[in-house]
Amino acid sequence: MTLWGGVFDLPPDESLRRLNDSFSFDRRMYAQDIDGSIAYARALARAGVLTVEEADVLIDGLRRVLAEFESGAFVDQPGDEDIHTAVERRLTELVGEVGGKLHTGRSRNDQVVTDFRLWTMDALRRVDALGKALQSALVASAEGHIDTLMPGYTHFQPAQPITVAHWLMSYFWMLARDRERLHDAWRRTAVSPLGSGALAGHPFGIDRELLADEMGFLSCSQNSLDAVADRDFAAEAGFGLALMAAHLSRFGEDMVIFTNPALGFFTLDDRYSTGSSIMPQKRNADPMELTRGKAARLLGRLTGLLSMIKGTPTGYNKDYQEDKEAVFEMFDTLELLLPVVSAVVSTMTVNTAKLRAALGEELLATDLAEYLVRKGLPFRQAHHVVGRAVREAQAEGVVLSALPLEGLRALSPHFDEDVRDVFSFERSVAMRSTTGGTAPEAVRRQIAAAKALLANR
Repeated sequence: MTLWGGVFDLPPDESLRRLNDSFSFDRRMYAQDIDGSIAYARALARAGVLTVEEADVLIDGLRRVLAEFESGAFVDQPGDEDIHTAVERRLTELVGEVGGKLHTGRSRNDQVVTDFRLWTMDALRRVDALGKALQSALVASAEGHIDTLMPGYTHFQPAQPITVAHWLMSYFWMLARDRERLHDAWRRTAVSPLGSGALAGHPFGIDRELLADEMGFLSCSQNSLDAVADRDFAAEAGFGLALMAAHLSRFGEDMVIFTNPALGFFTLDDRYSTGSSIMPQKRNADPMELTRGKAARLLGRLTGLLSMIKGTPTGYNKDYQEDKEAVFEMFDTLELLLPVVSAVVSTMTVNTAKLRAALGEELLATDLAEYLVRKGLPFRQAHHVVGRAVREAQAEGVVLSALPLEGLRALSPHFDEDVRDVFSFERSVAMRSTTGGTAPEAVRRQIAAAKALLANR
């Protein structure tokens, strides 16, 4: 017997049943559905709707259903429209008619969003833990390369020298923001809608605050009409996941470029590289390319989720059945990606000689301008002077430090013998020692701050 249909003369057509049913994907919320039902049975008993004995029978039956799901023994039936229908059907088979009392005052409208919120809370915790593991891998790798120099880029043009540790730590702080967003999303997800009914509220006086606390929520919703239709938490979690994936994609793009033999800055471990079926020499950064590609999937899912939400009128709508597959896929994708990216960071080889060879003196042009500033020349004038020096060096086919002092003085009388001190990559990096800078001294402080953050979260 279906949970609905008393007013209908005919059952749903088979084509509608296939369209309408969601058990194939929402069955993964079985634990949340059963945990919520156990808490709800206790709430009904406290409100006097069930006897204590009836509640005990229901709770025992629900635990048996849970055991069947956990062991793989649960057998679904053609009438199992969704996870709620399946659990209630099996519960009633196990405990008899009393199973039909569990739905008293409860609608699938508030039940499904309760399950979905509980599932999302669990999933946010899992992704947060994986994000933290990647942060730890970045810190560990950075600690070994505080003094290792590499070119820094803007517009993917050589810009200034930085350290490998500074580059790695830039992704740590992206992930720190990602995890902070996920923590905020968790807090807003942890609001119980159970007891809202279909849309108008609960008629039997259950204690919703206590019910929410028993399920692990922080609070309960304040408007039943809003509660059954609220999918903000799904969109907010989805945004946090999509942005985290975008950051992983940026790392993937860096690694695809930096592992190319034309640069050869890093080499991926054999376990995290792939080859070619025809070209024996190939070492492909496929994990990093997949990271870029899968980030696009998350963006697409988020766009679809927001598009679905914006078209719904007040109250619950069947459109909301489309929320779960999108969010499930987003979480699944990140839970697949994050361990691989962590492993790439932990196992990659840093090719220090190639990094050093890539340091051209054009990276020190800004330092040369700053030298003139320290001699009293306004920066805009210094910028212009050094630009002319760069052009002369290019015209003569020499590096900046090869320009004779007389030639430099022709550009500006502020140049002196000590200008030769500028042409040191180590000096350039060491000068940037303020908070957030690339100097080894600053990076050590940065890493210390990162470790403190990890210890507290």
